[in-house]
Amino acid sequence: MLQLTLYGRAYCHLCGDMRVALEPLRREFPFVVQEVDVDADPDLEARFGERVPVLVGMGPEGPHELCHYFLDAVAVRMWLAAQACVRTSTSGRT
Repeated sequence: MLQLTLYGRAYCHLCGDMRVALEPLRREFPFVVQEVDVDADPDLEARFGERVPVLVGMGPEGPHELCHYFLDAVAVRMWLAAQACVRTSTSGRT
């Protein structure tokens, strides 16, 4: 299953908005969203500062930042479609 990571904060309204905005994409693609509270890790807090939410796709090539602050549905949809194609093409190989 495809995995997205949503870096954010518990009190961040934009983080909640991005979480809700992701839901319609579930009709097109199977994916899970791992939510990470940047305030729980000093390294993440330093890395992101006030730049949350950040949505990252976890693909075979490693993490790929898809968008921040607001959901870029086009970019996320394109990444999900590309990952689904990669998984489909590699799953049929022996």
